[in-house]
Amino acid sequence: MRVGITGHRGLGADIERQVRDLLDSAVRGGDGADLVGVSCIADGPDAWFAEYVLAHGGSLEVVIPAEEYREGLPEEHWAVYDRLLSRAAEVHRTGMAVSDSAAHMAGSEILVGLVDELWAVWDGKPARGYGGTADVVAYAERTGVPVRILWPEGASR
Repeated sequence: MRVGITGHRGLGADIERQVRDLLDSAVRGGDGADLVGVSCIADGPDAWFAEYVLAHGGSLEVVIPAEEYREGLPEEHWAVYDRLLSRAAEVHRTGMAVSDSAAHMAGSEILVGLVDELWAVWDGKPARGYGGTADVVAYAERTGVPVRILWPEGASR
């Protein structure tokens, strides 16, 4: 099974803990060796999901939205990003240079096109900017890719 991830970044500590538990349980719920996780490996749910996939024996494919993508992520995340990228079985690129909303959405569209199911760490609210989680969920739904929402009950950003 090929599963992609999208989700909100910058979650508070309590929501982060709950989301990590949801992701870990979801990954453990399948056959780890047959799981291919597809992620842009940004800080937050993207990286947590990738770590759980690898920890449970799955393989990782990475989508890089832009050549400048890593530099647009928080510097404290770069070591995690580099480690996960080094473990990727395959890397997909948009061919775009600038890491902006258009590149992020293009990367998400590639990701959705590679998977059987999209897992979304999503509060159900509209995107705060083009290419946000809600936009990725809507794109998956338009293209017929099933979406599984992973969000702590009663939590808000």
